[in-house]
Amino acid sequence: MIERKTWSRSTFLVVNLIVLGLLAFSCLYPLWYTLCVSLSDKLAAEGGLVTFYPIGINVDSYKLIMGDKQFWVSFGISVRRVLYGTVWTMVVCIMMAYPLSKTTREYKPRNVLMWILVFCMLFNGGTIPWFITVKNYGLIDTMAALIFSGSVPVFNVLLLMNFFRNLPRDLEEAATVDGAGPWRILWQIVVPCSLPVIATVVLFVSVGYWNEYFQGLVLMNKAVNYPLQTYIRQISVQIPVGVTLTTEQYQQLAKNSNRALESAKVFISMVPMLVVYPFLQKYFVNGITLGAVKE
Repeated sequence: MIERKTWSRSTFLVVNLIVLGLLAFSCLYPLWYTLCVSLSDKLAAEGGLVTFYPIGINVDSYKLIMGDKQFWVSFGISVRRVLYGTVWTMVVCIMMAYPLSKTTREYKPRNVLMWILVFCMLFNGGTIPWFITVKNYGLIDTMAALIFSGSVPVFNVLLLMNFFRNLPRDLEEAATVDGAGPWRILWQIVVPCSLPVIATVVLFVSVGYWNEYFQGLVLMNKAVNYPLQTYIRQISVQIPVGVTLTTEQYQQLAKNSNRALESAKVFISMVPMLVVYPFLQKYFVNGITLGAVKE
């Protein structure tokens, strides 16, 4: 019996290792393949000859993208968008989630606001009304348009709300007895106790702001105001209006493979998030698990 259990456990460990290895490979190989294609020459990239290593090392795609001043301008816009947008969104989401985590006895409008949030999560007004609203507020071609136009992700509000609801009530009751008000309880007790879910939502929000390109395409009239994702998408399709390339850059553009240029674009856009993610990974599982549990 003991030998059978030992054999069964060994078999499970081997199968588990194989499955996890395949899953890891399926996640890492696309990144490696993208890098290899971006570093390969035009014939190899267009001919589909690249598999596990680059063929004919060629860094002209990176020179074309990163050698352009507008690239760095757009990079700075995206960095500022992520920093300002993440702070603003977290403040709004926390202030919305905290009262919604209370019961209707403690906060009477809770059910009405919950129905409104759920409705907004399932339906939206469409692109044209959204654009008209942003335009009427005078936010076109501004950083505010890239931040405020999508700064209340309902899913993240619900995640925070469920996490706040699972915190021990004794903490707030003790703070109330000591004379603390709702604002002090929220920012000095609830928020410090909710670091796992806050880190998780910060990851979601920052990745969303970094990867989003459509808002920049619609709300920005000038190429100098493009965030990075919008700019590098446009440069692979057409040269954006207002961007002047030198003769050498035009020659490089003619030599480069569209596929290699696309791969370089994708890989560059992934690097910042790949650097940030490991610092927040330890909070990710706890934030998702505890924030998804409903009493």
